[in-house]
Amino acid sequence: MPPETDKPTSMLSGEHEAARADDRDQGENAGIALPSYVAGSGTLDRLVDTAREYARAAASDNTLKAYAKDWAHFTRWCRMKGTEPLPPSPAMIGLYLADLASGSGPSPSQSAFRPLSVGTIERRLSGLAWNYAQRGFPLDRKNRHIATVLAGIRRKHARPPVQKAAILADDILAMVATLPYDLRGLRDRAVLLLGYAGGLRRSEIVSLDVHKDDTPDSGGWIDILDKGALLTLNAKTGWREVEIGRGSKDQTCPVHALEQWLHFAKIDFGPVFVGTSRDGKRISGTRLNDKHVARLIKRTVLDAGIRAELPEQERLALFSGHSLRAGLASSAEVDERYVQKQLGHASAEMTRRYQRRRDRFRVNLTKAAGL
Repeated sequence: MPPETDKPTSMLSGEHEAARADDRDQGENAGIALPSYVAGSGTLDRLVDTAREYARAAASDNTLKAYAKDWAHFTRWCRMKGTEPLPPSPAMIGLYLADLASGSGPSPSQSAFRPLSVGTIERRLSGLAWNYAQRGFPLDRKNRHIATVLAGIRRKHARPPVQKAAILADDILAMVATLPYDLRGLRDRAVLLLGYAGGLRRSEIVSLDVHKDDTPDSGGWIDILDKGALLTLNAKTGWREVEIGRGSKDQTCPVHALEQWLHFAKIDFGPVFVGTSRDGKRISGTRLNDKHVARLIKRTVLDAGIRAELPEQERLALFSGHSLRAGLASSAEVDERYVQKQLGHASAEMTRRYQRRRDRFRVNLTKAAGL
């Protein structure tokens, strides 16, 4: 049997056309279909559609969008270099990674581009591996053309990760104080306080429903109890429960803010956080987009005058959705294991990455060793 790279031209042409069809419809998981030797039927066709839906649910919408962009970028790069993306060529992928790291240009979208970070390059490679798998082509990331080039990129270009600034307790209080008390303000106040106290990702905030199984795209639900709110989340790392206790006063209590929003917006079913009219007086039935959380954080950071000594663009670049999680991790003066559980981290090391201020020498191994 000839190797994959020696396939007949007609066969490769068909594969290339299939790849272009996939590019035109990134949402479809075209790799899942009936075997050629099985006769189709209404029942089997419906099962294929169901299997594709499950396959799409294997990764978050944001991850799928990122993978689609990775594939689109790579296929454009291949066309500019006079080659095709299918079947996978480890040698060409190695050259692609080198191009991304060196910034030698031109890129598919502009005449020159900046070198990408090691983390972004690794993400691009993961996106290619996923896309090849969906098209029935396994990608050997340990192949020397890929692994050796990537190892060299890591050795030469690796830098400590750039971390977003944490939103601390005084910051979040100043931010919510800038919000009005119309429906839009009530909603945004609940978003900020709930996200901060729960250490939630922005996608986790907007994916909440009032009850279990209210909507097909639900990412979890809430139970409001006497002592606080219990959030059940189908999160990035799997199902987990987040307990948010009531605060010391209503003005800054995340549970009270949530109750006020649900009461005045008359929401008792479906998404917890939905859009509002521009005047902030009416709600829509449309679930809020997670990008709203990032925009809300940046806007209220500016309005509250946080880090006012810096130029506006630098202030905006400092804060993102992750600033809420980093704020909880940095401000909560409790045993580290409780913060780790709240954030849903598998290791204490990951939690420490979110702690912008902590006593790094709390455990002094030098003295413990007798020195």
